[in-house]
Amino acid sequence: MTGDRRTTMTRRAFVGGMGALGAALAAGALAGCGDSASNGGAEAATTSSADAKHQVTVAMSTSNEPASGFDPCINWGCGEHVHEPLIQSTLIVTDENMSFVNDLATSYEVSTDKLTWTFKIRDDVKFTDGEPLRASDVAFTVNTIVNSKNSEADLSMVSEATALDDTTVELRLNKPSNVLLYTLAVMGIVPEHAYGPDYGSNPVGSGRYKLVQWDKGQQAVFEANPDYYGDAPNIQRVVAVFMEEDAARAAVMSGQVDMAFATAISAGFDLGAAASDYTLDAYETVDSRGISLPVIPSGSTKADGSNEYPAGNDVTCNLEVRQAINYGIDRQGMIDNVLNGYGSPAFSVGDGMPWASPDMRCEQDVKKAQGLLEAAGWTRASDGDTYAKDGKECAFDLWYPSNDSVRQAMANEFANQMAGVGIRVTPRGGSWDELYPHEFSDPIMWGWGSNSPSDVYEMNHSKGTMNYACFADETTDEYLDQALAADTVEDSYPLWQRSEWDGTEGVAPQGQATWAWFANVKHLFWRRNGLTVAAQKLQPHGHGWSVLNNVDRWTWS
Repeated sequence: MTGDRRTTMTRRAFVGGMGALGAALAAGALAGCGDSASNGGAEAATTSSADAKHQVTVAMSTSNEPASGFDPCINWGCGEHVHEPLIQSTLIVTDENMSFVNDLATSYEVSTDKLTWTFKIRDDVKFTDGEPLRASDVAFTVNTIVNSKNSEADLSMVSEATALDDTTVELRLNKPSNVLLYTLAVMGIVPEHAYGPDYGSNPVGSGRYKLVQWDKGQQAVFEANPDYYGDAPNIQRVVAVFMEEDAARAAVMSGQVDMAFATAISAGFDLGAAASDYTLDAYETVDSRGISLPVIPSGSTKADGSNEYPAGNDVTCNLEVRQAINYGIDRQGMIDNVLNGYGSPAFSVGDGMPWASPDMRCEQDVKKAQGLLEAAGWTRASDGDTYAKDGKECAFDLWYPSNDSVRQAMANEFANQMAGVGIRVTPRGGSWDELYPHEFSDPIMWGWGSNSPSDVYEMNHSKGTMNYACFADETTDEYLDQALAADTVEDSYPLWQRSEWDGTEGVAPQGQATWAWFANVKHLFWRRNGLTVAAQKLQPHGHGWSVLNNVDRWTWS
């Protein structure tokens, strides 16, 4: 996943938009607005042929509205919110068990040097403008992403894609990488003939749904694609409305939506008369909250793109401090106190996934944490004091995004827990523009998690794009590179696990302890009774679109 850069509406603009939206919902219609378009992609939609049992309205946070529109070559389906793109087809998909299943692809094979992947695709697929989908469209999509400076899809391992004929496409890699499959599972294919600067607002696809209306700042409306090559969606119309949390709750209380997101902090609020009409669902996730722990002392810098930021921390650079932090955390206490029980203890970025190492698990042991500090020469005058060594306190700042009440509460809870260990933590809130300059020098409360082991690589490899701990180790790098180059995805699982702990070394709490993980946050949704949501795979970071991965299979009783 990328970092947590977000865009939010002003309260005044939001309330004004919601007034119009509320009236439209109450009237049972969705009025066309100025930002809607009519062509092979988005069409003005004021009425629908779908009856009440074949449509659903879901309230998502405003951060889920794609800033660049519904363009897979930028960030639709990838980046901050990883999910199936709905409008576009993908070469493959993952099922509830994270196994790969063909979608457009009918087969694929890898060369012996693992640098060439060849996909055969279906010959019966059409875009919503009637044009056939060819291998050249797949190659165009891949090459557009590879050559784009704005794309958030990770195809860094691909050099070029070439269409060999109408149903065969070849991807040439610059290094072996089986995690390519996880990117392809959410990479929507766009039409070469209809792709341009306004594609995000007027997408032409070949997926289960087509975008028929997008009222920016308010809602997006999807209808079933009548020419879809797969099973016809049972839910024929999907309306996603973008709301702040209090407005989403109000929409539930007034019965205007069928599902609405909620956070652990607000989940206990009284719904009034609507309480008997809705059930609070809690979906398991790999949406992890944790903090990076810089392993090098201060005094150097590190680049993030074109930016150069200070790197290193004179407290967390001490191994015993990082280990003590991990052993000092009461994860279940944090879940109970902050998340009202709606979470599970986190020990890595991929708990529950087949590549996760059981050796990342770390139980709270405050005496062990204090023993580690004292064995390394840290002392304190009395039990209530902060440890110090060579005149330096065992203290550091912890940054969190100030617009995230859950992370703020977690930061404060963590500070209280560390005070009991003898480590002083000062929570500091700020915008992401204020946080990023601290990404290599101070612990930050991050939110991570995807349905791919690529996060393990990016966080722990010396050249990883999310290596905020500034960790570099040849053995770990070797395991990670071997995992990418494994013959099959299944063969890579033990190698990902060994990169975290091989029995002697690794990034695990008993090893280099480069991160401290707190909780996997369950994704909460108020669901109208009578609506059955199809079985979900573990949802990634980004509380929103991923719940709609299989909306075509939802049902009403």
